[in-house]
Amino acid sequence: MRALGERALEMVIHHFATRRDLPPATTITKSDAAARLHTELPEEATPPEQLLDLLAREVFPNAFHADHPRFYAFVPSPTNFVSAVADFLVSGHNLFAGHWLASSAASQIELTVLEWLCTLCGMPAGSSGIFVSGGSMANLSAIVTAREVKMGAHDARAVVYCSDQTHSSLFKALRVLGFARDQRRLIATDASLRLSVPALRAAIEADLAAGRRPLCVVANAGTTNTGAIDPLHEVADLCAEHDVWMHVDGAYGAAAALTPRGRALLDGIERADSITLDPHKWLFQPYELGCLLVRDPRHLVHAFHVGDDDHADYLADVARHVQANVNFYDRGIQLTRSAKAIKLWLSLRAFGLPAFREAIESGFLQAEHAERVLRASPSWEILTPAQMGIITFRYRHADLSPADLDAVTAWAVDRMRLEGRALIMSTMLGERPALRLCTIHPAGTLDDVERSLAQLHGFLEAEAALLQTPLD
Repeated sequence: MRALGERALEMVIHHFATRRDLPPATTITKSDAAARLHTELPEEATPPEQLLDLLAREVFPNAFHADHPRFYAFVPSPTNFVSAVADFLVSGHNLFAGHWLASSAASQIELTVLEWLCTLCGMPAGSSGIFVSGGSMANLSAIVTAREVKMGAHDARAVVYCSDQTHSSLFKALRVLGFARDQRRLIATDASLRLSVPALRAAIEADLAAGRRPLCVVANAGTTNTGAIDPLHEVADLCAEHDVWMHVDGAYGAAAALTPRGRALLDGIERADSITLDPHKWLFQPYELGCLLVRDPRHLVHAFHVGDDDHADYLADVARHVQANVNFYDRGIQLTRSAKAIKLWLSLRAFGLPAFREAIESGFLQAEHAERVLRASPSWEILTPAQMGIITFRYRHADLSPADLDAVTAWAVDRMRLEGRALIMSTMLGERPALRLCTIHPAGTLDDVERSLAQLHGFLEAEAALLQTPLD
């Protein structure tokens, strides 16, 4: 056990020590992966050292490394070694955190960390929540809670409202929960890609006039595409006026409330009935760690508690010990769940809040530096300025058509991924591809940003020149 653990520890330390020198992303083909890794069910034992060698050689290198300092795609997941150790300890002790009887101390840690996050977001005393796998499960759980609290059951007249910049996990959640397409309203955004409150008001009033039941508005606190923050106070006012549940999807951005400028940008988030926040994004935790925060935790119990008629018989002894304790299976979908909060608890206590504030601020500064670099060149068009650690932009070339520019962009994105210095990928804005940087890794530098943009520009210029070269 000691030898195997020491080897595994050395592998992880080596990863942390050398990740800056590795490619941010490597993908192999399905046939290549099968040739390297597919086997039949093993009847014979293999020495675990050989299997660790296989993982080190074939699995860990051939992946997107979301904890790489120059991983600017999607939303990075910059981890820390303290939290990685916590994950190992939780797995090693096989902590079950489904109910208080089994994990009283771990449950208290979870309640404590949830209290910290509610305080971070400015929610009132008594707010709490539950840790889940990520934003998708948190958003789904929020809609379940809103439906049960506001309506008591599924209603074909219920309507959920969100902006056209809302994350796709919300639409998947609605589909899983049995909402038809005509039970969701996609609300237009303004020039800054923030939800239009006049359009939202018009949609709610039209549904009321048609006999529909407005259920929930999903506001964004840092969209994945551009970092846009919806007008939270105005949305809260409208929700209060019509007795509609307000959910804020802050999976990406809500953690920025830890910093003074982030808290100012997120003003109004504290008025939400529920908030999605993913610590495995801007709180630098390993996957998987998301959470759902709610103003009144009794609403979670109302939504997820299984009554006596449907209760599993083998949990009778657990039920006898509920009293004032918290059973997390009564707050969410899972019964079997690990003690997810320990890694965040350990790293917050080990580093302290100033270190986290500095790390979050680094994300703001890198994106703002990228904007300065881009604005200094006529080759770039800024689509959305640096906000919440994200900037979007597009390549400009007077002699290329929009279709050619789109093709050049796609080619350059592939070159960046294959070349291996940095991972810069595209998104869709205004029905056309746009380039996007998400710069939240605290080990990233301003020089990293400059060099990565210079390489991207070189690839774009080279491909543009090829397109303009006449064929023989």
